[in-house]
Amino acid sequence: MKSLRNSVHLIGNLGMDPKVIEANGKKLAKFSLATSDTYKNQNGEKVTETQWHNLIIWGKLADVAGKYLKKGNQIAVEGKLTNREYEDKEGHRKFFTEIVVNDMVMLGGAK
Repeated sequence: MKSLRNSVHLIGNLGMDPKVIEANGKKLAKFSLATSDTYKNQNGEKVTETQWHNLIIWGKLADVAGKYLKKGNQIAVEGKLTNREYEDKEGHRKFFTEIVVNDMVMLGGAK
């Protein structure tokens, strides 16, 4: 049951090309992923809601993401939620939620 703790599985489309940088001697890829749910509201109208997720990938998988992923590509990811905070230029504390990806599958092209 350990694998069920803090586990996230998403299928969605990239909102941007991955940005690959080097941090602490390791490769890091950052990008956003959009997931959408469609349902009918009380009036029978079709409604689509889109959620945006910030993703981080480390190591060799970051190289793969930087080389092969482009804005609009559909992927499936498995990872864990992380929260961090930082102070902006005005001294305000900001909170940020990210998904640290452990595994990724490329599913198809742009929508």
